[in-house]
Amino acid sequence: MVKRPFSKSAGIHTMCVHAGEGIDKETRALRRPIHMANSYELPTDIEELIEVFSWDHLDKFQYTREHSVTPRHLEERLAALEGSEDCVATASGMGAVSAVLFTLLNAGDHIVASEACYTGTQKLLSAHIPRFGVNVSLVDTTDLEAVRAAVRPETKAVFVETPGNPLVYVSDIEKIAEIAHAAGATMIVDSTWSGLITQKPIDLGADIVVHSATKYLNGHGDALGGAVMGPKELMAEVREGGIVHLGACISPFNAWLIMRGLVTLPLRMQKHSANAMEIARFLQAHPKISQVRYPGLEDHPQHDLAARQMSEFSGMMNFSIDADLMGCFQFLEHLEIITHAVSLGHDQSLIIYIPTMFFFDDMVEFDDRQKEKYTEIMGEGIFRFSIGIEDPEDLIRDLEQALEKV
Repeated sequence: MVKRPFSKSAGIHTMCVHAGEGIDKETRALRRPIHMANSYELPTDIEELIEVFSWDHLDKFQYTREHSVTPRHLEERLAALEGSEDCVATASGMGAVSAVLFTLLNAGDHIVASEACYTGTQKLLSAHIPRFGVNVSLVDTTDLEAVRAAVRPETKAVFVETPGNPLVYVSDIEKIAEIAHAAGATMIVDSTWSGLITQKPIDLGADIVVHSATKYLNGHGDALGGAVMGPKELMAEVREGGIVHLGACISPFNAWLIMRGLVTLPLRMQKHSANAMEIARFLQAHPKISQVRYPGLEDHPQHDLAARQMSEFSGMMNFSIDADLMGCFQFLEHLEIITHAVSLGHDQSLIIYIPTMFFFDDMVEFDDRQKEKYTEIMGEGIFRFSIGIEDPEDLIRDLEQALEKV
């Protein structure tokens, strides 16, 4: 494989096209082929064999669980895009989160984390990590004083998801990184909802960034994957402890699909963000909508922070309508273009209704104080809305006709 000359100082559009790419030696194809092999012939030269089994030589391969050709190409591109020293691709977003936490944390350690975050992460932090002797403090990371108060001498990591799922809250990465580093802790940011292009956590002081590559990075709704980005030495630990030992390795085919999706990421994120802004303003003005939460709106509680921290506001929002439970599902039933489905960051618009009591009973582990707080925020329930790249006029017409029937 022949790598093209490439500078990491290139623009984001150029990096999305060229980072991790090369010319196939045998065919001169402009795109690297998918290498589906799970094993590689080993050299008999002792010195070369040592290199193969070393994490210092990631261009030499032995077994796909450790790392392999196509996932390595994806890692090279993602590291360039995020501005990190290295990247570890994983089988899913939760594979990325788990790999980081199980690599960094030991019995007796303490972690401070966003209480309102993706349900899989929240359950991992509240129900599973504590079983291994790790102490967890779930706090509102939009409140800097709450973060500062939660830090202890044994705090090993601070984990922030921003923008946060499903409430689209925005946390101050730079200020929280300062708090974490003052305590000698590692700052981790789940930046999935930013779509990578709109937010640069490493530039703001984060040590590690994780993404569910299933979402915006893939962008086509046809692959599962995750990514961990950070310092080379730490990524070697994550690769061995979180991937080789725990097994969350990405398949070469999924890596190739995500690699393909990344080519159009900047264009898609511009469209997601522009569509979302237009739709948020439509919903905000509609008489049947009781609230809209989108960082691009001036009445979002962290709008000013989002405007400083993000170059665009991405494509995620939530809203509520003036209707009972049956009315909310009636609204979903009448949507014609927008699809009632989980996941997000696809080319097509996806929406799901989250009743507040279901959120508490099934999706998260909250105490009574947290339940009271988020009941006030969510009301009876919210629609989590992932705006796609369709024509915004068509999406607005679809929302309008469905709302008329409620």
